[in-house]
Amino acid sequence: MNTKPVREGEELNAVQLKKFLLAHHLISDTTSELEVDQFSNGFSNLTYLLKIEDKEYVLRRPPRAAPKRGHDMGREYTVISNLNKVFDKTPKAHAYTEDKSIIGAPFYIMSKVEGEILTAKEARKRQVTPAEFNTISNTWLETFVAFHNSDYKAAGLENLGRPEGYVERQVTNWGEQYLAAATDEVPAAEKVMVWMQENQPKTYDQTLIHNDFKYDNVVFTSGSWKEITAILDWEMCTLGDPLMDLGTSLGYWTTVTDPAIMKQGLQSPTVMEGNPSRTEIVQQYAIKSGRNIDHLVFYYAYGLFKIAVIAQQIYFRYKNGHTSDPKFAHLNKAAELCCNTAWQAIQKKQIDNLF
Repeated sequence: MNTKPVREGEELNAVQLKKFLLAHHLISDTTSELEVDQFSNGFSNLTYLLKIEDKEYVLRRPPRAAPKRGHDMGREYTVISNLNKVFDKTPKAHAYTEDKSIIGAPFYIMSKVEGEILTAKEARKRQVTPAEFNTISNTWLETFVAFHNSDYKAAGLENLGRPEGYVERQVTNWGEQYLAAATDEVPAAEKVMVWMQENQPKTYDQTLIHNDFKYDNVVFTSGSWKEITAILDWEMCTLGDPLMDLGTSLGYWTTVTDPAIMKQGLQSPTVMEGNPSRTEIVQQYAIKSGRNIDHLVFYYAYGLFKIAVIAQQIYFRYKNGHTSDPKFAHLNKAAELCCNTAWQAIQKKQIDNLF
């Protein structure tokens, strides 16, 4: 997990933060030196590594000028605090506050998770082999299925969301969010929104769903690709259709046979040899979970469109000067790519070999 110095404008108030850590018995003395770095991976919530008194904690807070939807720190803290009781791939949460006087936003503190995060850069650096990716993809998928099968009622999360009507609400809400953040003319976006309204499934299972389950949001046990220590980034976890969750993961699952524009726009270790195709992922998920996937194209198109909206919202903040991170400068093009790819899948009625 790579860190870097904190970006200008995203600094934390060390004095107030140390008082908070002391109040929650996470440190013993506010005179201790606090070292703060920022995690470089990710495009959404701001995540920091805190080093103090030979301890390491992770702090998560929403980005500046972000809508609360998708950035609710209290929700994320509630999820991991409760799910940890029944699902052992959940980080340990320590403290949460809505008091904005401390660092300027709500935030929570959790334990740092040790292990390996497989970003595209890390996979290339390690020269991960096709045989290793066969193991990696299987471990990732088995963990995904196990999460969907976790007992959310036993975890006390039965009020986390409203699974009835989930699909319809998501299609409507993501469409509204796209229009609110739109900056460019993208004809495919309008077509996809209309098609999803007219072709959404009416019946589906109801489970916990993560909504951002991909390689770089899981931590593999150090030295082994056969076990995942923890799942990260619970900000969009809710109750709903598990196949909507799978669709989002498929949206990020670029493959070696995809055109260069897709592989560059949605950079992922899944493009390397040894990873299954999107169709193969679906087939394996169906076998492992026992669920039928009758609306495959819908779920994939939905996943791509949701990614498009997230990218467009971040670009909107960048364009309006609310963040200075240069990696956000071309996310409008990534959003357009996702919409175009979704429309291709709809027209061709398949999720592979689209261009």
